[in-house]
Amino acid sequence: MRVLSSIAAMQRLALRWKTRRVQIGFVPTMGCLHAGHLSLVREARRRVAARGKVVVSIYVNPTQFAPNEDFSKYPRTFAADRKLCRDAGVDVIFTPSDREMYLPNHSTFVVEERLARGLEAATRPTHFRGVTTIVAKLFHCVLPDVAVFGAKDFQQAAIIQRMVRDLNFPLQIAVAPTWREADGLALSSRNRYLSPAQRTKATLLALAIAQARKLVALKLWPAARLKQKLAREIAREPAARLDYLEFFDPDTLEKVSPVKPGAQMALAVFFGKTRLIDNGRL
Repeated sequence: MRVLSSIAAMQRLALRWKTRRVQIGFVPTMGCLHAGHLSLVREARRRVAARGKVVVSIYVNPTQFAPNEDFSKYPRTFAADRKLCRDAGVDVIFTPSDREMYLPNHSTFVVEERLARGLEAATRPTHFRGVTTIVAKLFHCVLPDVAVFGAKDFQQAAIIQRMVRDLNFPLQIAVAPTWREADGLALSSRNRYLSPAQRTKATLLALAIAQARKLVALKLWPAARLKQKLAREIAREPAARLDYLEFFDPDTLEKVSPVKPGAQMALAVFFGKTRLIDNGRL
């Protein structure tokens, strides 16, 4: 396994692979890798097969964090990440510096203007501009044939798919299922911020989705009424603070009412300063 920090070196290697018709699978991450990330690596390997190459990027992207968010304390665990990647059969880790990715007078951004509204964008208005910009840049660095994203970040995956379609990137986007703990908690690098007591309570996100599935299976619900009912249940837990809870069409991300089977539900909940997200098809 190779570790590259230079954009030019990554592009040269990718171009050499291209000339040999070697397929490139790509998993973009911010590091602090866990089993969920490794499931994306396995999917990338499956898609490019043994002869293909799998690249994992590890880069904590500053442009997707607001000034009051956790950029400075976001966990950086490169030594452990490197071992996990090696054990998982990754061919290259691409880990550029901020200086490599953003020149001092950087002034160009990639913006998706339809799907990047509401949900996460309602409380993090600059987040997706940073995501689409860095993912576009990483695609130009790695030149993948397929890039794999996780379904836990449902809106992000939809936005990246739209960006690839609209800007004619020559690659496929694969969305792999959310990886969960045995008790249902979606894996996230931010889970390590939780205290033991908060970790126990954090399952309420998955429980809220499960409850919504049961309710919607019985009858149609006006979105406002179902939202109110679930919000009341979450409010019973003093350690939790609901940020948002929405029901929407999984293709357009437009809000739906009434809520019926096939709709997507997403929510974000704070435990102290730690904000967790989850989603699921009803």
